[in-house]
Amino acid sequence: MSKPPVAEGPLYGWQEPPIQAAPGSVSSAGQEAIDLAASAGLQLDPWQQHILRVGMGERPDGSWSAFEVAVNVPRQNGKGGVIEARELWGLFIGGEELILHSAHEFKTAKNAFRRIERLIRGCPDLHKRVKRYWQTTGEEAIELHSGQMLRFIARSKGSGRGFSGHCNIMDEDMILGDNEMDALLPTMAAIPDPQIWYLGSAGIGAPSVQLGRLRRRALAALEAGQPDPSLAYFEWSVTPHLQECPPDCDKHDDPASDEAVLKSNPAIGYRLSLAKVANERATLSPAGYARERLGVGDYPSDEADTWQVIGEDAWRALVDGESRAADPVSFAIDVTPERSHASICVAGWNGEAVHVEVIDNRPGTDWVVRKARELTERWSPRCWVMDPGSPAGSLIGELTEALKVDPDDTSEEPALLAPIVQTKTRDVVQAVGQFYDAVAAGRIVHRDDAPLATALAGARKRDLGEAWAWARRGVGVDITPLVGVTQARWGLFVEIEEPEEEVEPWAEYF
Repeated sequence: MSKPPVAEGPLYGWQEPPIQAAPGSVSSAGQEAIDLAASAGLQLDPWQQHILRVGMGERPDGSWSAFEVAVNVPRQNGKGGVIEARELWGLFIGGEELILHSAHEFKTAKNAFRRIERLIRGCPDLHKRVKRYWQTTGEEAIELHSGQMLRFIARSKGSGRGFSGHCNIMDEDMILGDNEMDALLPTMAAIPDPQIWYLGSAGIGAPSVQLGRLRRRALAALEAGQPDPSLAYFEWSVTPHLQECPPDCDKHDDPASDEAVLKSNPAIGYRLSLAKVANERATLSPAGYARERLGVGDYPSDEADTWQVIGEDAWRALVDGESRAADPVSFAIDVTPERSHASICVAGWNGEAVHVEVIDNRPGTDWVVRKARELTERWSPRCWVMDPGSPAGSLIGELTEALKVDPDDTSEEPALLAPIVQTKTRDVVQAVGQFYDAVAAGRIVHRDDAPLATALAGARKRDLGEAWAWARRGVGVDITPLVGVTQARWGLFVEIEEPEEEVEPWAEYF
């Protein structure tokens, strides 16, 4: 990897991505694309040139090494320059009969048309080869005298059908699903040696279906130490610190640091600056800044990738529609990182097994404390379990106030209707391990709550040293029901420290 220089002078972003997986090649048409772009007045940054050299790599027979090329880079870094260079090459050197450029919105496709039109018109040697610039709304295209054509369309379920493109450019690929791929990809089946390029920024959840697939393929190739035979993947992003990271952690990145910006933004020093990014950091939400500037994406799971931690058959085998939690019970609260949803969960005994249940799962958090007070008055639980380092941690103070026996008690440790147990890192690890083991041994029963099943279907692990916990980010589903029942079950077994009683002295001395 090409890291930013440490010597004094201008700082530049990483010119090679932190995540790259690509098949080998013996030659490349990338330099031709770079030189042609320069002749049209488009000077490419080193990182843009790197993508073209690798993405346009060739096998010994001259065919493309990668059928698919994916570029995942934060916004405003200059992915458009890569697109334009690839399209210029296809039109004027590669002889690709049809290049199909699609974007999620029509205005984005139209802006792309105008950009490359200006480049071509500004270069007499290229402009004289153009037969016509099609500027009819919805039919923007550039047609050469030799028959090559570059068309611009907005994606839809039907757009692209009937267009047998030698090269498909899928801009804004973070909004790209099955319908669009079903319409566009089969058009390339009868084309000899086609190529498809995906370009966009970090995943935004459910709309990022295709980008999620591409990313999983690349990561699987890297993990296996074997390149994907048909995919070249480039991603500039960071891996933020976890709450459990020690102070000297060198495996994750500090989102507030300049180093994280340099790692995820190759255009720093070219068209972006650390000063401008600092302004974004001060204005955007932490989640928005991480996604838009640091490339921390949210990628949905494929059906084939579901139920990876606990198998669906194993979980469904524990269903008991008549199951109920018996005293004593414990409750837990969890909140999504974006604070979009929260869950309250319960665990209690049912014979030799533990019954777990999602009591409530709703958008927002303004309802949580009020509901917790109601449940406490009704159930008198042995405890509430909350992780102070999680998004739910911000509710601990409010919950403490709500559970006071005496609302006017201002002491540091007021008497509560039920104790609030705050987990530590080792507790989180133990809770997850115990829950997993209990499922495997058949010592869990549940009523097949839909939110909990959805969370388990999309659940992933995140490593914590030699152990693991539930991954909160990058799973594409709300896992608060799963985290909640895991913590609630742990709360049935945790030792609760009783408050020390004040003992009156035998005598007073004056």
